[in-house]
Amino acid sequence: MSKNQIVKKFGLSSWSIGNKISVYVMIGIVAIIGLLSYTTMPKESFPEIKQPIIYINTPYIGNSPIDMENLVTRPIEKELNSINGVNKIESTSIQDFSVIIVEFDYDIPSEQCLTDVKDAVDRAQSELPKDLTADPTVFELDFSEMPVMNVNISGDYSTKDLKFYGEKIQDQIENLSEISEVDITGTNEEEVEIAVDRLKMEALEISFQDIENAIRGENVTMSGGDIKSIEGNDITRRNIRIDGEFENYDDLKNVIVKNEKQNIVYLRDIAMIRFGPKEPSSFARLDRNPVVTLDIKKKSGSNLINAAQKIQNIIAEAKATYLPKDLSVVITNDQSKFTKMMVNNLENSIIMGVILVVLVLIFFLGLRNSLFVGVAIPLSMLMGIAILNFGGNTMNMMVLFSLILALGMLVDNGIVVVENIYRQRELGKKPDEASNHGVGEVATAIIASTATTLAAFVPLLFWKSLMGEFMKFLPITLIIVLASSLFVALVVNPVLAADWMKVGQRKTSKIRPYFIKLLLAFVLGVLLKVSGEDLFAGLFFAGIIFSSLYRFIIAPGGDVFMSKIMPKIENKYAQLLKYAISSFRPFVFFAGTFVLFFVIMGYYNSNPPPFVFFPENEPQYVNAYIEAPLGTDIEKTNKITSALENRIIKKIKPYKDAGIIEAVLAQVGEKTADPNEGPQSGSSPHKARITVSFIEFEKRALMGFNISTSQIMAEIKESCKDFPEANITFAKDNMGPPVGKPINVEVTGEDYLTLIEQVEILKKKMELANIEGVDQLKTDLELGKPMLEIQVNREAARRYGLGTGQIASTIRTALLGKEISKYKLKEDDYEINLRLQEEYRYNLSNLMNTKVTFRNTMGKLVQVPISAVSKIKFNSTYGTVKRKDLEKVITIFSEVEEGYNANQIVAEFKTLLQDVQLAPGYTFKFTGEQEEQGESIAFLMSAMLLAVFLIFLIIVTQFNSFLGPFIIILSVVFSTMGVFLGFSITQMPFSAMMSGIGIISLAGIVVNNAIVLIDYTNLLRKRKRASLEIAANDHLPSIEIQNTIIEAGRTRLRPVLLTAITTILGLVPLAMGMNINFVSLLTKLDPEWYTGGSNAEFWGPMAWAVIFGLVFATFLTLIIVPVMYLLGDKLVLFLKQFGQKETTNN
Repeated sequence: MSKNQIVKKFGLSSWSIGNKISVYVMIGIVAIIGLLSYTTMPKESFPEIKQPIIYINTPYIGNSPIDMENLVTRPIEKELNSINGVNKIESTSIQDFSVIIVEFDYDIPSEQCLTDVKDAVDRAQSELPKDLTADPTVFELDFSEMPVMNVNISGDYSTKDLKFYGEKIQDQIENLSEISEVDITGTNEEEVEIAVDRLKMEALEISFQDIENAIRGENVTMSGGDIKSIEGNDITRRNIRIDGEFENYDDLKNVIVKNEKQNIVYLRDIAMIRFGPKEPSSFARLDRNPVVTLDIKKKSGSNLINAAQKIQNIIAEAKATYLPKDLSVVITNDQSKFTKMMVNNLENSIIMGVILVVLVLIFFLGLRNSLFVGVAIPLSMLMGIAILNFGGNTMNMMVLFSLILALGMLVDNGIVVVENIYRQRELGKKPDEASNHGVGEVATAIIASTATTLAAFVPLLFWKSLMGEFMKFLPITLIIVLASSLFVALVVNPVLAADWMKVGQRKTSKIRPYFIKLLLAFVLGVLLKVSGEDLFAGLFFAGIIFSSLYRFIIAPGGDVFMSKIMPKIENKYAQLLKYAISSFRPFVFFAGTFVLFFVIMGYYNSNPPPFVFFPENEPQYVNAYIEAPLGTDIEKTNKITSALENRIIKKIKPYKDAGIIEAVLAQVGEKTADPNEGPQSGSSPHKARITVSFIEFEKRALMGFNISTSQIMAEIKESCKDFPEANITFAKDNMGPPVGKPINVEVTGEDYLTLIEQVEILKKKMELANIEGVDQLKTDLELGKPMLEIQVNREAARRYGLGTGQIASTIRTALLGKEISKYKLKEDDYEINLRLQEEYRYNLSNLMNTKVTFRNTMGKLVQVPISAVSKIKFNSTYGTVKRKDLEKVITIFSEVEEGYNANQIVAEFKTLLQDVQLAPGYTFKFTGEQEEQGESIAFLMSAMLLAVFLIFLIIVTQFNSFLGPFIIILSVVFSTMGVFLGFSITQMPFSAMMSGIGIISLAGIVVNNAIVLIDYTNLLRKRKRASLEIAANDHLPSIEIQNTIIEAGRTRLRPVLLTAITTILGLVPLAMGMNINFVSLLTKLDPEWYTGGSNAEFWGPMAWAVIFGLVFATFLTLIIVPVMYLLGDKLVLFLKQFGQKETTNN
């Protein structure tokens, strides 16, 4: 070796080569810990996000929305507004209920938020009504408390029977260690009703209070203290307990209500006592049969897949033992299916990625050497999974697909290292020496390139929003896994290459022994197949096929490629590069790149692709939200829903028969409002929901079902047209976290009547525009709720000594009822409710003639009819009163029809409304999805800028100059041409969220090859200076600089092409949704091949952004980066000479 030859080594790699046994032990430990972590790591659909959002629910039965706002909502909001760190306060006041949502800044711990809100509510207690139905409930939003599965029990049985079977299954499921809670819905709670005969009660001069006192006085259990008992020398204490609770509800009949002058009045004399269901507040049906549903919630951090399997085992056992044969048990909303699918996709994608990468590398490096690189994929992932597991993370959608996204990038460092070691071996160096020198030449470059890739993702960690909390698992996973791949490249690959790498033409074994080995393997495979070991037999047969292909096709093809084709490619590339950097042409190429950049940007602006926030997906389920006129009785709403249900079921019958439809679930009353319209607690008898759920995309694809669920959704909407009895809106499931309606306009102001007028002005203008794609413009204002106002004549009431509170309490008890005690039956408690009989309760004349019985100040018993001191007035009120940041707000909103772009529609509405002037003090703005989109785009732009700065800082630190970093950053900017051109030509939807993150990812990937190329060019220049004995500060001759650029390009052509191709191939399965079931392929010869699906819909825009950009960036790296390098060198030389000239002149 020449004394002037510059040799670089890397300490960590040198240590690993000198301590190979330690490295092999380390590989084994990492593999074992990684596999154990992968099998034991909790698996779930979505990451458990802690949001700093606190809910305050306050029931106050019998009060209108306006009263709820004034009496409950406003006092609590006043105290909440004084808390530091509050970002937003929203409230909804409806009949009997107030819901307040407090959103804090994301840098405040949720525990502190909860404590601060509880303290504020405590301070507000003094201003709240003293007779609240219950104290305000304060709780935080916890995604882990969302149901992960619904078990629906239906059939031709009574609700009571369905509930009985449901409770038996409920008890078994709640005993599972993975389950936190199982709620049973679809049943009406039971009560003990005391229905009083008004005429008899008044004739005997008995009041509601008398009945309440009598029952409370009898239905009691109390401790009487301890009594000391002395028996001889023994002194003991016995507890005295008075047990007077009713053992049977019939005991109520014998309660004495009044006993005056030996005239005893029993409760049975004036009332009917009934034990049974309350008045229904909801109905539920599954495929037109009554249904009871179990909402199953898992414990935080538990394994969803294991829990789902245990639940399915419980249901299977129940069907085999105690459940009737004609009882249907259907599981819906099973998130474990989605999780299983993602895990299978990850495993299959890893296998597919390894196969694709190895096949490509075989042509360049041979089978053995390609496996050194291929081992980086499973080893890096296992190391990353182990770190994630020990960090307390779960295996969720974001983690799984971050691993798939990293698939193509994991081999980049390994390719550069192994290819350089291979080149050193070709120069005749010994294995250990070649590994040392090969890693040393590229170590700093790949460390810097990995650091720049990680730097691109680091800004995403500082995304303080719901979207950021959801997406943060992407950078966390990628940073961990890519750092692991760097460790593998610097520590593991040099050892494997030193021990196992072979160089030169492969040696082919003789045909006869080879076929004997194949025959033995075939016989062994047949024996395994016969013995039932299908998987192992399939592996043997697959090995035989691959071995044959490798010997007779792949290996000879690889030899031809490397010996004949690749040298030609390198020579052609060297000629092209020499042409590009000769004479005046560098200026032409550089200027042409700028011109091309502006041409592509112009083409993109003139032919833009559809722009969306989150990628559009095929529906997994469709919700039909039904809203009858405000004040509609629940029985009437149920009839309306049943009619629509019949229409929908008739329309989708062909799909149901084909097995495409999973279930049709109809719910009426409680918990049926559209969640995107805000919280809707309390009773909603005029609302209903019909949910049509489909089987998973994978099953549809394997069944050969070609009709999209979007088309089925359109047919469902068509079947519900011309239905005047109710307002019907449709919505599908959306990807990602909830962001509100695509069209959402909030109008704020203080006076409600004026606010309503301003909303009508805006809504009418929007409707008259008749913009295509708008589903149905609605407002969340509910007007016309029928109200009967009882106006008390205070003067008349005072003459009788009667107070307004006594009148209100009598009417409330008579009509709504009052809980006066509890009836205990085994482990359950049932309310004992006191009210009038139905014939008096729902008759206005009878209700108004009800007498208020009381004793006046003289102690005399007085009875005053309510009609004597009051009059009635028929009126109407609002169904809801909503507020935002202490101002009343009404929202105009709409869904967007399938096939139309929400951003384009909103842009048209913004143009339409830009000149609208509302009354002073009243404003409107576009919120919902648009607001979230604007905030997300703003953050992604700043994240991209920060990523570029971090990348620039890292490269400056490595090169200790501005020239190299400037060239690399410019190549990043130019690489975006490929992204915009690709989306513009293909007209794929450009997702602001996913494509934006793809561009940030691209920035980190693009710099890798440029760094390796420039770093090696600098190394060659140092060696050339050393060989020519030129001082470090002196400039190389121009021809020598061109030669080093061409030599560096020729040398790095192979790794640049390999890293680009493998990264692209790793992303192609994700972009296209390519799925192969390798287990089924090996055992049944059925690959279960399909493309597309929800994964491709969600992650495709990100993957395609990287693919488009990387294809373009490869050309930039190979041609334009050397051109810019030469121009930069010329500029440095010019400035240096100019400076020297100025110094000489001075």
